[in-house]
Amino acid sequence: MKYHLVLLASLGICLEVNAQSTVYQNSPQRSLDEQLELFDKQLFSASLIDNQQIQLLPLSSEQSRSGKLHAAMSALQLESPDGPGLMKSYILENGNHPTVATAGLYMGDHFFYKRNYKEALEGYALVVSEKLDTETKADVLFKQGYAYFQLNEYAKAAPFFDQAKGLGQPISYDAYYYSGYIALKDGNTQKAIADLQIAAQSNYYSGKVPYLLAAMYYQQGSYEELISYVEPKLTSGQSLDRKEMIHLYLAEAYFAKKNFAKAAENYDAFVNARKGELTREQVYKGGIAQFEIQNYQRAADYLKVSASSSDELGQASSYYLGHAYLKLDNFQFASTSFKAAANSDFNKEIQEEAIFNYAKSNLQKGSFQAGISGLDEYIETYPSGKYRSEAETLLSEALINTSDYLRAIEQMDKISNKSPRIREAYQKVAFYQAMVYFRDQRYPGALAYLDKSLAYPVNKDMVLESHFWKGEIYSASGDLNAAEKSYKTALDMGRTTSSAYINKSLYGLGYAYYNSQKYPQAEQQFKNYTDRMRTRNDKENYDDAMLRLGDCYYVQKRFGEAERVFQEAISERNTGVDYAYFRLAVVQNFQSNNNAALANLERLISNYPNSLYLEDAMYQRGQIFMEETRYSEASNSFSDLIAKKPNSPFVPYALEGRAVANFSMQNYDQTVRDYRTILDQHPNSSSSETALKGLQETLALEGRSGEFSGYLENYKNSNPGGGSVQSLEFEAAKSLYFEKNFAQSTRAFENFLRSYPQTGQKADALYFLGDSYFQLGDKDQALVSFKQLEKEPASPQRIRAMHRIGSIELGKGNYAQAIPYLETSTQNARSKVEEAEALEGLLLAYFETQKYNQVISTAERLETLDGILPESKPKALLNKAKAQLALNRRDAAEVSLAILVDGFKTVQGAEGLYLLAESYSNQENFEQSNETIFEMSGPFADFGYWYGNMFLLLADNYQKLGEDFQAKATLESVVENATDPEIKAKAQAKLQSFN
Repeated sequence: MKYHLVLLASLGICLEVNAQSTVYQNSPQRSLDEQLELFDKQLFSASLIDNQQIQLLPLSSEQSRSGKLHAAMSALQLESPDGPGLMKSYILENGNHPTVATAGLYMGDHFFYKRNYKEALEGYALVVSEKLDTETKADVLFKQGYAYFQLNEYAKAAPFFDQAKGLGQPISYDAYYYSGYIALKDGNTQKAIADLQIAAQSNYYSGKVPYLLAAMYYQQGSYEELISYVEPKLTSGQSLDRKEMIHLYLAEAYFAKKNFAKAAENYDAFVNARKGELTREQVYKGGIAQFEIQNYQRAADYLKVSASSSDELGQASSYYLGHAYLKLDNFQFASTSFKAAANSDFNKEIQEEAIFNYAKSNLQKGSFQAGISGLDEYIETYPSGKYRSEAETLLSEALINTSDYLRAIEQMDKISNKSPRIREAYQKVAFYQAMVYFRDQRYPGALAYLDKSLAYPVNKDMVLESHFWKGEIYSASGDLNAAEKSYKTALDMGRTTSSAYINKSLYGLGYAYYNSQKYPQAEQQFKNYTDRMRTRNDKENYDDAMLRLGDCYYVQKRFGEAERVFQEAISERNTGVDYAYFRLAVVQNFQSNNNAALANLERLISNYPNSLYLEDAMYQRGQIFMEETRYSEASNSFSDLIAKKPNSPFVPYALEGRAVANFSMQNYDQTVRDYRTILDQHPNSSSSETALKGLQETLALEGRSGEFSGYLENYKNSNPGGGSVQSLEFEAAKSLYFEKNFAQSTRAFENFLRSYPQTGQKADALYFLGDSYFQLGDKDQALVSFKQLEKEPASPQRIRAMHRIGSIELGKGNYAQAIPYLETSTQNARSKVEEAEALEGLLLAYFETQKYNQVISTAERLETLDGILPESKPKALLNKAKAQLALNRRDAAEVSLAILVDGFKTVQGAEGLYLLAESYSNQENFEQSNETIFEMSGPFADFGYWYGNMFLLLADNYQKLGEDFQAKATLESVVENATDPEIKAKAQAKLQSFN
């Protein structure tokens, strides 16, 4: 009501005390007072209507002005369209009347506070400021300036602020502030500083001015002035507007002055305020500031953000980010950062250094293949580069440690004048490549690279090892004479070295002689080997060598020495103790110590029911009982073998033995039955002729000779003379089979079985026919033949067919159908090779049918047959671990995987490492998952699919850790380097999510 009271005073209106007088009641003044009362009650519409009636009354000029003024004021308050017009009319009609100035102020303030600055200015323009008091004049001038300011008409605003400044009123501080702001905008630095500093003297503006002045100093590049002005403000504890921006300007100033500690402090202050975003260039500066004060982790936090784009700033950021990670010993992150910098060519100097540092960081983290690639690229791209000499030195060292041996050899072959360091590297890398070929049973390649290694005989121990491995390869290839020469060469070198391969060579040479049937020489090597290894903690092949030494004595009929060795093996709990018991019994039998022999056979039969020598022992026991004329016990022993092992090749011989035992006990009916069984079910066995004669004799004793003629005829059909057509046809078909002419052998055996459907050689013919089809890849026809053989009586061929059926069903994905056949095969295996092959098949079948407990037990059994088949143990460990994971036995699985990865650098080891890292990732141990990949992946680089999957997992881990820059750089590296198309496609798809 300020302006209303002013108006009353200016009109000189005085209310009579006696409002009840008759004169007042009937005067126009009463109507004016009522109109004023309605206005005071903000009943503006009523006040406006009353005025229309009042103006019809006989009013004095002052009363008329009062009514019209209140009408104009009411119209303004009602936002009536004619409100401004009424007010302007009043002002124009009343000229110099005292109420005119106040009316203009009323109109200006009305629109000012409504933020209708254009109308406000029109109102204020009607005011003659010279007639106002100083305070009101300052107020009006400021409002006029502010109205123009809000309309962005700074040139018109400035004069009003300037006038208001000089009146020394409280509002003058506001005028100084806005005047300073306009001067700042106009670049009038001197005026801006002067005005703003005066404005800052007021409490209200003291916290607002520092931001404006800081911005001004920053824009001018007046960093010293900025620092000297702002630092005291920040340390004063005063509340400041836009404080975070003041920190940013200060950070930029300090960075320009190379005061990196203060720059880093203020960049952090801005970031921690969380009230704005740095530009990428400012982020880069923040990172450099942190880098310069050796706060490398914080530097990396900044730089990985500014490195996000492939531009010049991104290249520089990636370069310094790589160096920050090097300082943190994070060689993996350093590698990806330098790679990103090397891929950009904005700054050639940075690019050269980035390529070199990319190679170095890979070498430091053990990724020799990537390191060699980087060094190759550097030497080729910068033949006169400033790091050329260091790159060549690093390359020679890396070549020794790489797993990409072929590439390393190719690189060294280019060097015509090989330094001693390169010659030594060549020897080692060629040797390592030979070992890869040996592992894969690629023996010609292994021999060739061993010869390459021997061409540079720098390391004498490695020369000895090379000759040893040549011996191993020749032995595996069956070239025993060449094997002997290689082992002997290694042993001759042993006079000047303490290499562990001396003992290995003794063992290898022993076997070369043994397999060549040079038993005295074999004996000497096995004796030397066992004597040297007996007291060692790691006995290596001591147990096997002891058994072979016993065999050498046995073959030479030195039974006492053989007995001593086998007894010693048993007392030492030799891993082949079942074989030792069997051989000891055989030796004791030759020495006529049959009671001791029988006791040892019983120990074998009772304690080792799964022994490969169980059937031999059971048959040998029956034979000894026969020698001792203990016919009843012999018969029982042979019966035990026949009942428990019906598929054993010993069955026809056991039947013959039992027949003889029963004949001796005059059990002729049982004798006849056993001879008939031999002739009916095993007509082609070597026992069949003896059975025929025994049957003839037994039937004659019982007066049943008439029955013999039928068996004689069957025997002749099953065993035709050597010159018969049937025999010739069978032998011809067999020859085609053994010559691997399988297409012809299938036709030959088909014709043979068609011509002689009841032949005694049916089991052999069916097996050879099925296997011929199998070798030709016709698994369906092979299955037909093997299934026919399955229906035949028990025989070794039938057991082999069971294994083939299981393998075929396995290959067809019929895992459940394969299991019973493979189980039969494992139960009746006659060698460790057969057992291992069947167990490998069962491992897969159990896993695919989700029989995880059986997978684990089968894997553990297969582990004991390590070395029998290539990669059998790593396959066992991998499948065991996968089964343990499926059963949620995570800790046990991780142990199995760790053993696998540590011991076997094979494709199974590669998959195992991926599964181990994935297991950690699934438990949200992303850092451990990454470290596992970094530290262990190098040797598995050749296995592109699993190696690529490891780095896809690495990228996923980075993303989950919030390291998007590293994730993206890793995926880009996978796209660039992956050899597997599926891996490359996956990486490209993941990259799209970033872009």
